[in-house]
Amino acid sequence: MAIVHIIIGLVVFLILLIGLLLLIFEMQFRRRPGNRLELTLGEWDLETYEPNHYLLVGELELINQTKRLEVMVPELWAEVTLLSKASLNDVQTTIQITPHHPDASARPDGYWFGYIVKRKPTRLEIAVDMTGKDLSPLESAWLRVHYVTYGPQGRIPKVRHVIVPLKFPASEEGYRWRPAVNADVLPVRTHLLTHLDDPAEVVKRYALPYAQPGDIITLGETPVALMQGRFRHPTDVRPGWLARRLCYYFMPTSSLATACGMQTLVDLVGAWRVLFAFLGGAVSKKLLGKPGMFYVLAGEQARLIDDVTGTLPPYDQFIVLGPENPQQVVDRIYQETGLAAAIVDANDLKAVKILAATPGTSLEFLEQALISNPAGNADEQTPLVLIRPTPTA
Repeated sequence: MAIVHIIIGLVVFLILLIGLLLLIFEMQFRRRPGNRLELTLGEWDLETYEPNHYLLVGELELINQTKRLEVMVPELWAEVTLLSKASLNDVQTTIQITPHHPDASARPDGYWFGYIVKRKPTRLEIAVDMTGKDLSPLESAWLRVHYVTYGPQGRIPKVRHVIVPLKFPASEEGYRWRPAVNADVLPVRTHLLTHLDDPAEVVKRYALPYAQPGDIITLGETPVALMQGRFRHPTDVRPGWLARRLCYYFMPTSSLATACGMQTLVDLVGAWRVLFAFLGGAVSKKLLGKPGMFYVLAGEQARLIDDVTGTLPPYDQFIVLGPENPQQVVDRIYQETGLAAAIVDANDLKAVKILAATPGTSLEFLEQALISNPAGNADEQTPLVLIRPTPTA
């Protein structure tokens, strides 16, 4: 019997040893860079902007993010969706992609030939040509640049989403100030804000002409995040075991009630923190009668994530994160414009949260002035609200 026990012990020990070695191997494998290649959002310009002809041109880069591996791009193509307030029946679009590789010339037939991206990035140009009787109703172009990476992880299809505005509202004398608590407020319309925009420049362009000393400019948290490029398409999110199970425990209206929404939070703060927040929140709610602790424990991003349908088209197809470093954003706006500034999260339920504000700004005053949500929750496209304190008796 002693020999049998020894044999069983050895078998168990070998199984545990093999399991440990496999775990170490898996952890080492996950640390490897694989097909780490990024297609940037690029720089875009409307080179032709005539009533019946738009030419949108973008310069993008393919960047190999590994230190020593080569990643190939055997395929790359693009498609575009135009958003408009009018019919698109007579609008014609064509897309041309031209590689600008440092060591190879583009083919005259437009064919994208397989290219190896080494340490040095390579560039490409995408031109979207739009023609029609009247293009003025066009509001934005949503490009989806499809590309395939081929390397140590195999063949992986990817998509880079790029959204470019096509309509830019002019200054309107018809803007009307509205009364609020101890203030007047002016919602300011802008073009569809994208990664091509800068918060301070947007304030200068659209709000500064109406401002005077003592005014405060507020920006919605979602538009700021969009300008920072903090949005993800659900096809780029891979829900894991934890996200697929925890999402069922949230209210259907929550942005964490879907597997992709929850996985986005997991990707931001880590699986262990989300699990700890869930367990802590459950204990706090059931035993202590104190709901909402999940969002405290999981961090600010848990409240700020907007799932699909949470914002204006075409961003209604995306998961939008909360803004990054909001205090730096408002401080820079103040430095460049002289206006006190705040980034806010307001809704029609009279809930106002101030994410960041320039020093000396009264948060209570801002909350009272924005309680009616003058920016709106529909398609007003007024992400800026100018607040002018009124004299109190």
